[in-house]
Amino acid sequence: MGIIKKDALRTMVLSYLGLILGYLNRGVFFILFLTSTQIGLINLIVSVGLLFAQCANLGTVYAVWKFFPFFRNKEKNNHGFLLLTSIIVSLGVLLFVCIAVLFKDAINMHYQEKSKEFVQYYYWIIPIGIGNVFFLLFDNYLRGMYKNIIGVLSNEIVTRLITLFLLLLYGIHFISFEIFLTLHFIVYFIPAIILLLYLLKKNEIQFSIKSIQIPKRFKKIILAFSLYNYLNSLGALVVVTLDSLMIASYIGLKETGIYTQIIFLTSALMIPYRSIVRVGSPLVSVYWKNKDMFKMKELYQKISSVSLFIALFLFLLIWMNINDLFSFLPKEYTIGKWVFLFLMIGKMLDMYFGINGVIFLTSKKYKFDIIFTIVLIAVVYFLNLIFIPKYGIIGTAISTSISFVIYNIGRLLFVYFAYKIHPFTIKQVYLILVFVLTLFTYYLIFPLTSNPIFNIFIQSCYLLFTFCFTLYYFDLEPNTKEYLHNAISLIKKKILEK
Repeated sequence: MGIIKKDALRTMVLSYLGLILGYLNRGVFFILFLTSTQIGLINLIVSVGLLFAQCANLGTVYAVWKFFPFFRNKEKNNHGFLLLTSIIVSLGVLLFVCIAVLFKDAINMHYQEKSKEFVQYYYWIIPIGIGNVFFLLFDNYLRGMYKNIIGVLSNEIVTRLITLFLLLLYGIHFISFEIFLTLHFIVYFIPAIILLLYLLKKNEIQFSIKSIQIPKRFKKIILAFSLYNYLNSLGALVVVTLDSLMIASYIGLKETGIYTQIIFLTSALMIPYRSIVRVGSPLVSVYWKNKDMFKMKELYQKISSVSLFIALFLFLLIWMNINDLFSFLPKEYTIGKWVFLFLMIGKMLDMYFGINGVIFLTSKKYKFDIIFTIVLIAVVYFLNLIFIPKYGIIGTAISTSISFVIYNIGRLLFVYFAYKIHPFTIKQVYLILVFVLTLFTYYLIFPLTSNPIFNIFIQSCYLLFTFCFTLYYFDLEPNTKEYLHNAISLIKKKILEK
């Protein structure tokens, strides 16, 4: 956990800086300068573009996680592993560009009535997808080398600073919406370009086919793994994109804008989890390589415990202040309170079950995960058909939450029965009990004032005292306490160095 504690803190700090910028962009200036329809258009095109990227990578993201430790060798240029995966990605891009062009009319037919603006800007999904897929490839390669910072910096900080600048230009009417839209979409190329230049500087990129020195047997294994994980890598993103696509098709871009904004507002819950998993994933591959199931279980439980604490804390922080937070948004966003609740439930469970997905996908039984992914997509689709006509965007959030509960429990049980490891500890029960007690006492004793800022301050202080202080003082969750101690020590060390 030494690497995780140090590197996860850095990536988490950068991620939260990026989150602040993201909230400033999408949580403030998007709502301030753009209509719900314009927000829906932007978010829908970006979502479909990211789906394009996930399709085009053909499973290479997980192939890097699993196989890179076997080929990491500086003297031999890592056996040309990056060039091989780049060729696979390029073929995937070519394939899905053809599919996007061939099926344009059939796809757009479903959006002509409710979301005609999407039809007008349809082709932007291709460049957004290409920029993102190469960022994913380069970023995962660098993660395999334990270089996490550059990816987070380029994707979370640089792009959001540029987006902020563009929003301000649009807000003062210096550029039109058309120009803003074009420049905003072009920004999605920047992270990939930054990582490409970094890799070139480090002499990690080879252009000769001869540099690929991976035995044919391994090439076949990598290719098979990539193809099987092609569907698996789509799972979570397909669900979010499918939600947006179905809302745009059945209701319209305005509701799509509200729903996708709420999805973004819940993304804070996932940042600690992503930061820890980001640096923990390469260790999973190493443990598989060494057949060290004891360390695998230890990593599994520690990441799960820390993620559960952060998930419950952030849920309480947001839900206890939900009415006051939404008072700052336009009235049309009020419905998003319940969307927020159901989406948060699914995200919290995702965090609690930790790295079960990474363990599953890097194991020898990875092929079975296709079943869970297909079930996930099918359940979301059919529940959306039922719930969207009845409950609108709240129904979409309910179906998504139910689907992720089924998906995560299925994966958890499979990993347990296959490898006899699980993420649970008795200390986590104490954590959950303190969470329930904190929420229960809050509803019993807390009166609300007419000042939302005062409410948020008092309620947040109450949360820190009842939830965090109780856990810390009585040492009810030692993994989290240890993590916090190391984080504080690292911060103090950095301050003293300066």
